[in-house]
Amino acid sequence: METPKVHTFHIPVLGLAFSIDAPIRVARFGISSVISIVDDILIERMRKHYSLMHGEPYSAITVKDDDHRARRITAYLNLVQRIIQKQVAALKASAFEKGSDIVKYFEMLPERSPLKALYRRMVQADDGGKQSLLQEELRTKIVAGDIDVNIMTKVDNPNFGRNKEPLPSEFSDALAALRGFAQSELNSSVVLSAGLNLRLFSYMGQFSDFLPDRQGLLRKRVILKVSDYRSAVIQGKLLARKGIWVSEYRIESGLNCGGHTFVTDGGYLLGPILEEFKTRKPELIDELNQLYSGALLKKGISAPASKMEIRITVQGGIGTAKEDKFLREYYRVDGTGWGSPFLLVPDVTNVDDETRARLAHAQKEDFYLSDASPFGVPFSNLRGSTSEQQIQRRAREGKPGSPCGKKFLVSNTEFTKEPICTASREYQELKIKQLKSMNLAPAELDQRIRKVIEKACLCVDLAASAFVNGHRTGSRESRAVAVCPGPNLAYFSRIVSLEEMVGHIYGRVQLLSVLDRPNMFINELRINIQYYKSEVQKRLGSLTAREQKYLSTFRANLQEGIAYYRSLIPRLLEETERYRETMREELLGLEQELLDAVMLGIGVDGVSCVAAATAPRALT
Repeated sequence: METPKVHTFHIPVLGLAFSIDAPIRVARFGISSVISIVDDILIERMRKHYSLMHGEPYSAITVKDDDHRARRITAYLNLVQRIIQKQVAALKASAFEKGSDIVKYFEMLPERSPLKALYRRMVQADDGGKQSLLQEELRTKIVAGDIDVNIMTKVDNPNFGRNKEPLPSEFSDALAALRGFAQSELNSSVVLSAGLNLRLFSYMGQFSDFLPDRQGLLRKRVILKVSDYRSAVIQGKLLARKGIWVSEYRIESGLNCGGHTFVTDGGYLLGPILEEFKTRKPELIDELNQLYSGALLKKGISAPASKMEIRITVQGGIGTAKEDKFLREYYRVDGTGWGSPFLLVPDVTNVDDETRARLAHAQKEDFYLSDASPFGVPFSNLRGSTSEQQIQRRAREGKPGSPCGKKFLVSNTEFTKEPICTASREYQELKIKQLKSMNLAPAELDQRIRKVIEKACLCVDLAASAFVNGHRTGSRESRAVAVCPGPNLAYFSRIVSLEEMVGHIYGRVQLLSVLDRPNMFINELRINIQYYKSEVQKRLGSLTAREQKYLSTFRANLQEGIAYYRSLIPRLLEETERYRETMREELLGLEQELLDAVMLGIGVDGVSCVAAATAPRALT
């Protein structure tokens, strides 16, 4: 059974290491967060660390043990749950005195929370006996935040046994990770990101915790991270036909987010996407319930007596309490995700001191979309990170690329029979040798080599921060940290406490370093126009019919998005008139910037310029 949520926000997965122990840090305060379970090597090290810290018995699970990947994940998740259960018990037993965890729990709640109102009644009670009764009632209502996990569905390499023999498909990276979660004692959700994995979807049905019990309740739930409504429908139907219910759709801005960024199919913007979810949510629930009930009956399982519900949440680029409130009230989303700002909160995220200081002092231009990921998709990056420094140092020393020990992102077979990673030393040496044999002009050769060596070893560098600070140490090679903040972090420039960040989310304090920060929708639109311009620039002089169609669709959707946002401005009732007027001016400027980009492409793609935006969608 899903526990009630006492906060309106969650902390999404942050890299590999940054949120690996976030639940241990925040769940006792009712805050939900997400652990990445991609890296079982990191997970095993964290299990050892926290077992020793909390006096728990520890017995290593080695690569020689059967099903070691799943077993490591199960053991760590169970440990995290036990630690949090002890924390919550201690919190409930603590005194209501200044600075105590139980006071922090209630003080951090949103102002409109019924639980916060009860807490205020207790504080204001002038009768000692009545105050004690209210305190006991408050203790009974304390619930922990969820310990959710994330699986990137594309990280699903096959694995091999001790004698190099291929293991059955259920031992692939993603399926083993799912099994580790499914066999744990958690009552929480798996967040699936990065698109379809039919094998993984089918595998879920083998675990009873993903199926309803006699009361129609789910012990393990599915959250899909999606970038548009179409993706939500396709994936939701696939799972419903297998008897798996999607409890939440977590809508993420395609480009205005951290980590790997997945551009929406054709330049759709977050506002119009949220509008479609708001309008079509009842239709989605009805359609999926029908498919789900039919699939359960085929499995011999009674369909739930009442209709299954769906949560809709949104994340990516939210920066103010007013934006957060607008998303929840106008689009009627059930919650919001705040990710990158928590990289500046030592109470919450596992970030080394040097990287956190760089994030705090970074300027707008230091946050950029890079080609650093071996996945081959844009990756949010920070200029000057120790990972970037290491890449440059290796290149200068004539040893480009990284040793490839973890092999989670191996995929390239350009030079080898078995897949290797494009960030590996093996691949980069082979690729550079090939480029040098092609008699390219010096400038082109230099440019293409720089593209090759830009790839970062994300398996190691995104996990490195867990071993840099304190007693978890590593070699020089494992101490280079890659960090993947969203561009919205440029507006936060101070290291703060958990209470301060939560206060900012709920409008109690102001943490923005730039008070005239553009609206989150404007920021996302600007990033998408920059992306469109770069795509046009790449194709100057050579454009296929398919690329021409893609760019035309992308441009049209951006124009429609501009018109939509222009019509949305009067709805921003809590903003000042100056704010709304500035937003109109910014839209006008961005519309002209898009028009200029279209003019650049005329004669290249053969597409005539369309200056006028298409008609906005109706606002309800």
